[in-house]
Amino acid sequence: MATAPQTEGVLSVSSLTQRIKDTLEDAFPAVWVKGELTGVRKAASGHLYFSLKDAASQLDCVMWKSTFARLGFDPQDGAEVEAFGDVTVYPPRGRYQLAARELRPAGMGALLLALEQRKRALQAEGLFDAARKRPLPRYPMRIGLVTSPVGAAVRDLISVLRARWPSIGIVLAPVRVQGEGAAEEIAAAIRDFGRLHGVDLLIVGRGGGSIEDLWAFNEEIVVRAVAGAAVPVIAAVGHEVDWTLTDLAADVRAATPSNAAELAVRVRDEVAAEVARRRDALTRALTQGMAERRRRLQRLLDQYGFRRQRDALGLIQQRVDDFTARLETALRGHLARARERCRALVQRYGLREWPRALQRWRAAAATAETRLQAALIERLTAQRTRLLGYGDRLRALSPRLVLERGYCLARRPDGTLVRSVEGLAVGELLALEFARGEADARIEGLRPGGRDGG
Repeated sequence: MATAPQTEGVLSVSSLTQRIKDTLEDAFPAVWVKGELTGVRKAASGHLYFSLKDAASQLDCVMWKSTFARLGFDPQDGAEVEAFGDVTVYPPRGRYQLAARELRPAGMGALLLALEQRKRALQAEGLFDAARKRPLPRYPMRIGLVTSPVGAAVRDLISVLRARWPSIGIVLAPVRVQGEGAAEEIAAAIRDFGRLHGVDLLIVGRGGGSIEDLWAFNEEIVVRAVAGAAVPVIAAVGHEVDWTLTDLAADVRAATPSNAAELAVRVRDEVAAEVARRRDALTRALTQGMAERRRRLQRLLDQYGFRRQRDALGLIQQRVDDFTARLETALRGHLARARERCRALVQRYGLREWPRALQRWRAAAATAETRLQAALIERLTAQRTRLLGYGDRLRALSPRLVLERGYCLARRPDGTLVRSVEGLAVGELLALEFARGEADARIEGLRPGGRDGG
């Protein structure tokens, strides 16, 4: 027959639970636990209740209101997190749980959280403001590259730059673009370029990769170096879908390294075509200007009658001389400015093949200048000859040559020309104009004649 167990030393449920609670809290004062969130629930009191689970077990957790209010992200079911807290027991149910004091995303989530926090801090300082972005130089003489000396990125940059403008100067600062110490090397290279005079533009970047591979370009030291660079910076980090804090701090963000090279320099052939278009426009403007001045000369000539032909010809001659002088001055100024632009381009780009090309262009310009001056002199000479011919024809048609043969012109006091005796009266005063001089006359008698003057 079985005997009843002794009742001495029997514990109440509350006493046992308290002992277990004390034992657990002493054994696990503070631990980090990693697991997947499940059953996330925010109570009306403001406390957060959830569980952490892995493949074999599940742990109830609680985060008090004051701690949860400081949490920098929104916990969601299924997210992998790391929780730090104290193991304790909830006496009413006799369950042990973790009272979490910290909660952070695990793995990639931790990186993204750190990236977001750093972005907010730097943005608050104004490092990403659009107002501080600088325009890229239109014709850079020399470009600095801050990237790895090996890999596709540097090959793409150099290849595209040389293809678009073969004589562009390229200075490479070889750096590590990932791993320990990469951020410090990148920032130091950017600062070194600030002390190297003659570099007009920087391209900072690398090829594509994971967020861990690109992390050096999210480091604060690199972002501050890009924002404080002495010259404009193009960020070319990764592929089009990749974004880093360096992209936000740079003056221009390129989708890829090749795109950065396209943004940095123009195509030389397109520049040459633009120069040719402007030269043709200048030629058309000069031609149209001469045609307009020719029409103005003709209008001036048509405005003057026989009595002031000498003054008209003199004024036209004066205008021709003035236009000739202004055209020669403008031509010399245009050629001088063209020479200065060529000289400036040589100094900016240091092209190896340009000295010989410039010598040929100078010779061609001198020949063109000589031909243009000769053509101008020939054209003006022809115009003068035509004007003199017009003068001779005008003089041949002048009535004063008729007066030289003994004739005179009779005018009434109001200046109208008297063509016949009809309408005249005896005693009327007339003004007689001779080839040299004038006289007043009075009509003493009238004798009408025939239509043929008989």
